Amino acid sequence: MAQDVEGIRNHYAAGGLLERLRLALATFGPEDRPLTPRQLGAIDQFHTRGHAATTDLAEMAGIGPHDRVLDLGCGIGGPARLLAESRGCRVTGVDLSEGFVEAARYLSLRTGQQDRVEFHCASALALDFGDASFDVVLLQHVAMNIADRPRLYQEVRRLLAPGGRFATYDVVLGEGEPHYPAPWAHDPRDSFLLDAQSTREAVEAAGLRVAAWRDDTPAARDWAAQLKAAAAAPSRPSTPGLGVVMGPDFPAMASNHARNLLEGRIGVLMAVFEAA
Repeated sequence: MAQDVEGIRNHYAAGGLLERLRLALATFGPEDRPLTPRQLGAIDQFHTRGHAATTDLAEMAGIGPHDRVLDLGCGIGGPARLLAESRGCRVTGVDLSEGFVEAARYLSLRTGQQDRVEFHCASALALDFGDASFDVVLLQHVAMNIADRPRLYQEVRRLLAPGGRFATYDVVLGEGEPHYPAPWAHDPRDSFLLDAQSTREAVEAAGLRVAAWRDDTPAARDWAAQLKAAAAAPSRPSTPGLGVVMGPDFPAMASNHARNLLEGRIGVLMAVFEAA
């Protein structure tokens, strides 16, 4: 299926994002006050279960301080900063959105991690890194925006050193058409979901073998139910959330994401593959 890359880029358009972030983060104090990755967790984790999922995936992949880690589709850098802090590794992030990359660099300065993480604007399908440049490639809630899965997973395989790990945490197709707008697409034209088995087959066809596999859908549904209950609770003073980044449509996206999970229209896969 042909893909309109500009459609994806526009979905994640981030005009004026830095100013919105500065205003939102004022709740933590003046701009010269250092922040921690944990403080940013509600605003910089663009995937189901947030910090908890990134932590689980890092544990499953056995990421350690000597690993060279690439975060494909890094967003505004939340997972990269969390891994640099919790696993002691260096992380390179890549994203298609220039605004996200600019924000990722800004937030990493705010957390004092600019020497542990770096960010580049590029497509996950055409990267300038040399062969075997990384020990771990991380992909969280990204593949559903990519039509050419064979090319994606071949590029991942090219980048991995022998014995390297591909750690993926992604939305997979369930039963029935998802409700839109969703966090990854306003409508089906920019959504390229595969079911879990088809995802596995596509990754294995690129020359990677399964090392760990987990259907994370039950945990994702529990998380979605908790979010739904929290949304119905009496209002409380709010902390900055993903709406700062994704704009006014985000409440509808988040609501549909929870609904899709609870209705079984989508699932969530967590897996690690190894390079021979």
